[in-house]
Amino acid sequence: MNIHTLLFVSLLIFSLTESSRGRNKDRLFTELQNSIEVTAKPVKDSGVLEGGKDMVTITWKLKSSTKVDMDAAFKTIQIKLCYAPISQVDRPWRKSDNKLSKDNSCPHEIVSKPYDMTPQSLDWTVELDIPSGTYFVRAYGIDGDGHEVAYGQSTDEGRTTNLFSVQAISGHHVALDIASIFLSVFSVVSVFVIFVMEKRKTKVEQRR
Repeated sequence: MNIHTLLFVSLLIFSLTESSRGRNKDRLFTELQNSIEVTAKPVKDSGVLEGGKDMVTITWKLKSSTKVDMDAAFKTIQIKLCYAPISQVDRPWRKSDNKLSKDNSCPHEIVSKPYDMTPQSLDWTVELDIPSGTYFVRAYGIDGDGHEVAYGQSTDEGRTTNLFSVQAISGHHVALDIASIFLSVFSVVSVFVIFVMEKRKTKVEQRR
């Protein structure tokens, strides 16, 4: 192999390596197009939502202001539940990161399905394992390689509006409260009965 061929092969390998690095580099949130319109409205009129009970109606569609064929690359739509800033304070495991591979602000997937260009909606019941916190909903448009190429969210850029709160199930059940009360009453009654019986026994012995 002469020097010219060796240089050509080296340059070709270098180019392919750099190209591969470019394709596989971390996707940055700030590079995504904000082209999906998302709403998230709790069915409950007010108050904190309860896991396993309350529902949120979620809708998503391509923004009308988006240029034509913007969604041509979409193969999948992914809907996620995300922590609002107030629920990230002093919780580094929930922190946001511009590198999507390191972002921990949206760990709860609500649904992932093939993309449909028509407006979509979903009535989502808050799952039992959702931690207590304040949330919003975000949608990602995913291309054929599994990469995020666009997004939309149910809140503003500062993530301070249109939020909703969830109260996690603590494992404290009404049945346990009732059982506890019953046992307490039973104990008091038992002590009273024993006291009365002992008092009667004492009187009988005194009469003898």
